[in-house]
Amino acid sequence: MSKKAKPDRYSSVWVSHSSMGDFLKCPRAYFLKNIYKDPKTGRKIGIVNPALTLGVTVHEVVEGLGKYKAEDRALVPMLKQFEEVWKKFSGKKGGFMSTEEEETSKQRGISMIEMVREHMGQLLNKTVKLPEEQNGMPPNYYLSEDENIILCGKIDWLEYLPDDDSLHVIDFKTGQNEEKGESLQLPIYELLLHNLQKRKVTKASYWYLDKDTAPKQVNLPNLEESFERVISTARKVKEAREKKEFECTRGEKGCFACAPLEKIIKNEAEYVGRGEWQDLYIINS
Repeated sequence: MSKKAKPDRYSSVWVSHSSMGDFLKCPRAYFLKNIYKDPKTGRKIGIVNPALTLGVTVHEVVEGLGKYKAEDRALVPMLKQFEEVWKKFSGKKGGFMSTEEEETSKQRGISMIEMVREHMGQLLNKTVKLPEEQNGMPPNYYLSEDENIILCGKIDWLEYLPDDDSLHVIDFKTGQNEEKGESLQLPIYELLLHNLQKRKVTKASYWYLDKDTAPKQVNLPNLEESFERVISTARKVKEAREKKEFECTRGEKGCFACAPLEKIIKNEAEYVGRGEWQDLYIINS
């Protein structure tokens, strides 16, 4: 009997926390952010704004601590690194419409870096990293090989807990709103870790860097329930892609998620440069 052929990963439907979040907010926004390509450039489109720039910059510096040995992390010049990273996003490249707006956002970022530097605590313990993927792809596995769906995602920080050889998931938050209970983020992390390495996840925390001096522990979801929640949303994404149906629930008027992206298509947004894999724009109004 011949072996069953493996599905083609290039034709797979890839889902992540961010892409499924886009879909749940608005199928049209999901299409414009994850599928649509500008016919003139062949590249995807994206919007830059101060909140996004702040998050990307702070994450790059804080997650970067993982590149150092545990005993060396307290010596890392985090503020200097933050200043260097910020230069890449200064001005309109970061979605800032004025120097005042940029300075306000930058100072928030500096405060977050100082929060981490002064309360490193668990970040000075040993960490675990998921194996590197080829072609720069984030860690991933077949959520459903039969349905050709791949789940992918990056995890901010994995603290190793030597007492029981387990893991503590820490997610850094730079926004002002706390993660909601129905979020798929922890279920996705749990599934990735269960399928890509052998240690058990026994603890999970969110660290709200603008207000908390330490990670705030949250309840871990049930693994089976996590799978059902994630595969259910992933199947909706796959169905929409197969049917090519990506309608905004508010009709032609659009919603908060898709309307700004529609402005790019209508040439009502300002181009500010190329990102790693997309053309970036700011919305002036």
